[in-house]
Amino acid sequence: MKPFDQDYWDENYQDLKTIDGIGNVKDHSRYLAAYFNLEGFEVKSLIDLGFGYGNLLKEMIRTFKPRRIVGIEPSPPAFKRVKITKAHLFQEDLLSWAQNPARGAYIFDLAICNSVLQYLSDKDLKLILPILARRVRFLYLTVPTDIEYKRQQSELDFHDKWAKIRTRKQYLKLLSPHFTVISSRVLESKFHYSEENTEFQDLLFRF
Repeated sequence: MKPFDQDYWDENYQDLKTIDGIGNVKDHSRYLAAYFNLEGFEVKSLIDLGFGYGNLLKEMIRTFKPRRIVGIEPSPPAFKRVKITKAHLFQEDLLSWAQNPARGAYIFDLAICNSVLQYLSDKDLKLILPILARRVRFLYLTVPTDIEYKRQQSELDFHDKWAKIRTRKQYLKLLSPHFTVISSRVLESKFHYSEENTEFQDLLFRF
């Protein structure tokens, strides 16, 4: 997949205050912090798998204060504008990150993946997801389904011409061999945990 040029950001990010993961970063971080606090889980390491303009990553850093921070972003216009002194930032796409064995030397407590998967092919996702499950314990995932795209088009007149439209069923089929959903947007790696040894309870609400 070719990294997005400035046209993508100009067209899809016209009003930053209305963009999920930019205008509402405090809501995202407070929700996730409250959920992890409830379960008694401490985020000591964090990776953002496509940090874009960096707003959500910066807020997650302020909230969790992790000791190790990494971010990847393939798009040159976005990568160039983000400076985070505490983080190791790499201009790299998710597939390249997954295929680079050097990136697998460390297992992260939490990965952020906000509006990334809709730009990847099924073939690439089938390669990425099992590796991702080995490299992270929990995944904070945001990806629109076909129904949400229809609403965006009808209610907001927004059309993402770069995105691949998938149904909820299609995404769950790709994800379920490697992750289990434990809360809204929060997934747990099946590589590291099972229902018998998970630190997170309330098994009724998993799928």
